[in-house]
Amino acid sequence: MKWVRSGTAVFREALSRASMRGAAEGAKVSATVSEILGRVREEGDAALAEYTRRFDRFDPARKGFKVTAKEIDAAWTRVSPALKKSLELAAGRITDFHKCQLDRGYGISMPGITLGQRVHPVARAGIYVPGGKAAYPSTLLMNAIPAKVAGVAEVVAACASPGGEVPDIVLAAARIAGVSSICRIGGAQAIAALAYGTRSIPAVDVIVGPGNAYVTEAKRQVFGIVGIDMLAGPSELVVLADDAANPAYVAADLLSQAEHDEDAYVALVTDSTLFSRKVERELSRQAKALPRKDILAASLSRSDGFLVRNSKEGVDVVNRLAPEHLSVMTKDPWKTFEGIRNAGTAFLGPYSPVAVGDYVAGINHTLPTGGAARFSSPLGVADFLKKTNVVSYEVLALESDGPHVVRLAQKEGLHAHAQAVRLRIK
Repeated sequence: MKWVRSGTAVFREALSRASMRGAAEGAKVSATVSEILGRVREEGDAALAEYTRRFDRFDPARKGFKVTAKEIDAAWTRVSPALKKSLELAAGRITDFHKCQLDRGYGISMPGITLGQRVHPVARAGIYVPGGKAAYPSTLLMNAIPAKVAGVAEVVAACASPGGEVPDIVLAAARIAGVSSICRIGGAQAIAALAYGTRSIPAVDVIVGPGNAYVTEAKRQVFGIVGIDMLAGPSELVVLADDAANPAYVAADLLSQAEHDEDAYVALVTDSTLFSRKVERELSRQAKALPRKDILAASLSRSDGFLVRNSKEGVDVVNRLAPEHLSVMTKDPWKTFEGIRNAGTAFLGPYSPVAVGDYVAGINHTLPTGGAARFSSPLGVADFLKKTNVVSYEVLALESDGPHVVRLAQKEGLHAHAQAVRLRIK
């Protein structure tokens, strides 16, 4: 962890760099992704099969792009009852939390005028579930359940599956979440198939879910053809702590996010030099007992330590970083949290490890990264809903409002607008 002290040029430079951490990721892979999208759009299944053979190392001509009902049934029998119980607990919590987000629209009335907003779910949603380094049944639950709560009729899951094998635990999660179909495709080619549709893969209206730089860039490029949730980058955590915190807990949380991949970003913001040294010792001690040593070493080498002068400055640093995950471990975490404006999810107090949010707390773990928490929100039911405004005038109301419309339209030079009103109120 690279430590910088408040009030120095090095501190300002480190904070500026960290605040811009998500800025240039797309440019690195843009050309490659553009080529993949173009070929899948033009060639459909043929291009999708070629990329699947190249990147996922299996031939879909032998297994098919879609996981069969028989395969799902077999996977379900192989998953232990204990794991099923954990998945069902998580699914229940996620469902209950997201039901509170349902928007049922509204209407207002004035003399002779009815205005309103009607809310509908999209018809078909695509969810992307990353794979490769690990299986992520939790990500499937987090992405599929809000869609089902929203009322989406068809949920199509694209599961990155090297070798063509979708892990049993992911298939079990898909059954619990009510996913309509599961495709063993990954990468930018999966995003292309969901956006444009092929003979085997239906086109969807919205694509959600995290992925690597290629998946994220593909979502960026297809936005406008389909809706997307966000451009999610590598996992990240900022811990805001003072000397009342337990350094072992802080280190454990930092390591829990650092182990995701080499590009994960973690940082500690504290006003205590002594506490920072205790955390460093704990990071070294705990990391030695964990299996992903190379990944931890790589991500921790990029981590930041910000030594601030007081709690207010610590809150200012957090708001500037706008992290995906924020852990607040101070003497009074709720009081500290009052000043926080920018964070995907905040975990308050010593007994709220980030891991509970990743699995069973019920909140969504698909969150804005790279500082995007300044302007965007966690994945939720709203990502699967669309709204229609409604306007209904009676003649007397139009006669009252019409002159104002005519006056404004003529001022803007839009004379046909004015005429459309005048014809009705002569």
